[in-house]
Amino acid sequence: MLGVMAISAQDVYENEVINNIMARRSVRQYLNKPVEHDKLAAVVRAGINAPSGMNRQPWVIRVVENQELIAQVTEVYKQENPDQVARDPNFKNMFRNAPNLICVCTPAKGGGELDAGLLGENMMLAAQSLGLGTCCLGGPVRFLLANEKCRFFLERLDIPEDYKLNYIIAIGYPDEQPAAKPRDESKVKYIE
Repeated sequence: MLGVMAISAQDVYENEVINNIMARRSVRQYLNKPVEHDKLAAVVRAGINAPSGMNRQPWVIRVVENQELIAQVTEVYKQENPDQVARDPNFKNMFRNAPNLICVCTPAKGGGELDAGLLGENMMLAAQSLGLGTCCLGGPVRFLLANEKCRFFLERLDIPEDYKLNYIIAIGYPDEQPAAKPRDESKVKYIE
């Protein structure tokens, strides 16, 4: 029989995994410095090692390193949303100004969303541990899917026909250090 090891509050706060989780924030301002390919590959490798039901791994991932492609699709966004762009004096691109993107796709007929969420959290935590910032984006996905002028971007992603773009993780070197937002611990109940 395995013994249960008592863990003190001090031990918890000295745990580097827990500290990494507690330090992660959604970053919306990035340095104008693309992430090195090796770091992006390490982040994705951490992602695909997430658990998935029956090890189906129901995801397809596309990592965008092409700055010109991001700039081209941002031009479409700027034409379609001039007021929104004008409100942001720091606007560089439609992906919260991130220099790189990780696009996560799931089966078009549904399923895989839970597994893809685990994949994404693994990637965001891996990025945090490497000094990178991330922000999980849904708005740009809706824009890309609804706007025919963005078809070229989706075609470049080469998503299999039986998959759909689910979410995008903006990733880069952070140019801000957002404070933690309050968490509602009243939603947690321990049943003894």
